[in-house]
Amino acid sequence: MGQRPSDVRVLEANRTQLEWRSYDLESTLPEEHEARLIWAALGRLDLSRFYEGIAARESRPGRPPNDPRVTLCLWIYATSQGVGSARELESLCSGDDAYRWILGGLSVNHHSLSDFRNEHGDAVDGLMTELLGVLMHKGLVTLKRVAQDGMRVRASAGASSFRRESTLKKSLAEARAQVSTLRQAIEQEPAAHAARQRAAKQRAAEEREQALTNALAQMPAVKAAKKRSRKRGKRKVSPARVSTTDPEARVMKMPDGGYRPAYNVQLATDTGTRFIVGVDVSNIGSDMSLMTPMLEQIEKRLGRAPVEHLVDGGFAAKEAIDCATARGVTVFAPVLTPAKKRRRGSKPTWRDSNAVRDWRARMKTEAAKTIYKQRASTAETVNADLRCWRGLDRFRVRGTTKVLAVIRLAAFTYNLRRLIRLERPVS
Repeated sequence: MGQRPSDVRVLEANRTQLEWRSYDLESTLPEEHEARLIWAALGRLDLSRFYEGIAARESRPGRPPNDPRVTLCLWIYATSQGVGSARELESLCSGDDAYRWILGGLSVNHHSLSDFRNEHGDAVDGLMTELLGVLMHKGLVTLKRVAQDGMRVRASAGASSFRRESTLKKSLAEARAQVSTLRQAIEQEPAAHAARQRAAKQRAAEEREQALTNALAQMPAVKAAKKRSRKRGKRKVSPARVSTTDPEARVMKMPDGGYRPAYNVQLATDTGTRFIVGVDVSNIGSDMSLMTPMLEQIEKRLGRAPVEHLVDGGFAAKEAIDCATARGVTVFAPVLTPAKKRRRGSKPTWRDSNAVRDWRARMKTEAAKTIYKQRASTAETVNADLRCWRGLDRFRVRGTTKVLAVIRLAAFTYNLRRLIRLERPVS
């Protein structure tokens, strides 16, 4: 069974034969491939920020690193394809023609790829500012109307990693005792092999000690948030807990109604052309205090605040509306009424400022309701694009700084691809 007839002649496979193949990377991709377009677009931007930390210079010794433009192009193209893992990107660089073309014969590993993304978050943000400045000069971004929306993205921490303060203190004491014991053992152990093993255990124990210390440092902020929830009259408030793997993550209510560790990602989008003009991240589940920081960021990034700002009812705090009005920004947000006051209706009170009263009156008009509809058709669609197609459904890094670096990269990738599509001639 399974044997071919003895009188049949066929060409057999020989997988041990050595072969020499000649090809050039330029022939592997068509002229209009997205990887080529991204590479060309990066060549028109100022990338000097990415070269500042390189120690290898003409008159200095040292091994030169890969060109930052290459690594940045790899991450932008990977993000455009929904790849957010450094390990997955390393694998693609050895087998996919587009990534191999970008590398141009260079080699990378997941450690260097991950470090590059984490360390250059501010540089990517600077590139985004430069790109938006060019778009404003061309009249593609006007800031006439900006829509802001938030989305809660699953954090890397597991739900079981959250611990109460008493448990954290007990674990920290155990970790410190273990570190002390391992240090003494290394000093007393003469054998090099055993010393190396103990040193590895000591590093792991020290990392756990540092993680627990960081978790305890976040406990006061979590307690304060729980205290505010009790003051607002919330009946069931769970005890304060902090994650030992990602202390800055918080348990938030997700779109499906469940509660999981997450970060609150904030994006502001120009409604005219759907370019992202503001990026931020918070570990606060509520959006109530996040409109003012976004307006400050936009004003700092582009030199002026938007004329009109569209947000949902979760952002419409009275203090935020006052601050926006003081900046010359007209806020469009639905007027929400607390449940206990709904029977009386949403009526102005003597405590309301003039800005809040104007906002209440404005949102009763049909013109304001029509303008507000643009929020869902811009900000929410951009959020959906990043979540569904650019790998922003779950973070694979930990800590606000690294999370912000990932978000900035995704937002810059979105804007760069949109500019490439607008500049591409219609065939």
